[in-house]
Amino acid sequence: MFLTVLTQIGGLAWLIAVFFQRRLIAFVFAYALLTVAAAWIAPSFGRVALSCMDRGPLHVQNWMYCTLNRNYVTPELADILAETAEEMDRRFPDTKTLVLDANFPFFDGFPLVPHLSHDDGEKVDIALYYRSEAGYLPGSTRSPIGYFAFEQGPSECAKTWPTLRWDFGMLQPMWRSYNLDAVRNRAVLQILARHEKVGKIFIEPHLVQALNVPHPKIRFQGCRAARHDDHIHFQLK
Repeated sequence: MFLTVLTQIGGLAWLIAVFFQRRLIAFVFAYALLTVAAAWIAPSFGRVALSCMDRGPLHVQNWMYCTLNRNYVTPELADILAETAEEMDRRFPDTKTLVLDANFPFFDGFPLVPHLSHDDGEKVDIALYYRSEAGYLPGSTRSPIGYFAFEQGPSECAKTWPTLRWDFGMLQPMWRSYNLDAVRNRAVLQILARHEKVGKIFIEPHLVQALNVPHPKIRFQGCRAARHDDHIHFQLK
């Protein structure tokens, strides 16, 4: 069950492996084969895999997302991601737009834990853009996986339990001390907001104010969901 929740196909790979004496080795091979097969089968479910090998302006931020089969979107969303990354690279040469969690390859309604949505191929998270004192940092994020390095700011959300709105206070001093690239983050939000096929964009209100990007599509995701001051979430209409 854990492997199914984490990767969608991991549970099936384990069921195959239990028939072999060397179970762990069998699992690795079965999982690898199913992962490759998923990329071929996913289009039948209306989804395509975002490449982890592409070295263009659009990158999957970490190999982990492809290994765990969390790099699938609808063809329409894949086109929007490519167009957005290309536009960012045109405006700001050598800009790398990084994809974080997308969706699993099969079945609408299958949850991508810990997200409350990401269950139909029409939602995706992208990383924030960062800079140092020397300038923009291509393809860099403050945390190794792009999540959980929060940009601190005011919030009206009361602390409750249980909650998905984690602060991970003990982790924050561990992350790289990069600064937000305000120009690039503002630009990508404006590009997405103007796209006729984009329905909603989620980011924390304090970042909307700091970046000065008011727009009806740019919204607060609510206090029940995870913090969105470590990434940008957007989805189709």
